[in-house]
Amino acid sequence: MMSNSMIAETRTALTNGELRSLRQQGKVPAVVYGKQLSQTTSVLLEEKELLALLRSHPKAVLELNIPSHGKQPVMITDVQRDPLSRQVLHVDFHQINMNEEVKTQVRIDFLGEANGVKEGGILQVMLHELEVQCLPGSIPDSIELNVADLEMGSNLLVSDIGVPSGVEVKSDPEQVVVTVLAPQKEISAEEAEESAAESFANEVRSEDAKEVGSSS
Repeated sequence: MMSNSMIAETRTALTNGELRSLRQQGKVPAVVYGKQLSQTTSVLLEEKELLALLRSHPKAVLELNIPSHGKQPVMITDVQRDPLSRQVLHVDFHQINMNEEVKTQVRIDFLGEANGVKEGGILQVMLHELEVQCLPGSIPDSIELNVADLEMGSNLLVSDIGVPSGVEVKSDPEQVVVTVLAPQKEISAEEAEESAAESFANEVRSEDAKEVGSSS
């Protein structure tokens, strides 16, 4: 089911100056394309609604009400942002068929505290999203992975993740998702002193060897 919906305003071709003015008014230009649309449609969206969607469900199916085409199921395919301010400048939507499978990324939620972390290890997440393929209505909000049994020096792979029925994982099954690293050993003052003394001795031997080589 689609719990996200948004109303779009139709827009005509605008100059860069007009687009800047609209952005200052809280509007975001966007385009919608897809097989069931007669042509690529240019629209305007409310920035507040769009930002809320991007924060909560950026990969979800959205019901977009387009004046010239009615309510259409769409997904975001591209978001252009200002490199400095991170303001959303433009969005691309793809109109989809709810009866055809799509590929998308789904967030991984990690549950529990790893045994290795309890022993002083460091949990390192290598993969935050999983690529899946399924019908648009079956896209999960997130996929859970329990890390409680993860020991020091161990890891979990994509193949260790369970997904709902009807959802196919497209990510590499051998890719590491999360691991527990052993903490870096802290060097004591005594060990640091021994290391410095050894380094000094190596430098002395090196200088002696140079002197012997130059005198021969």
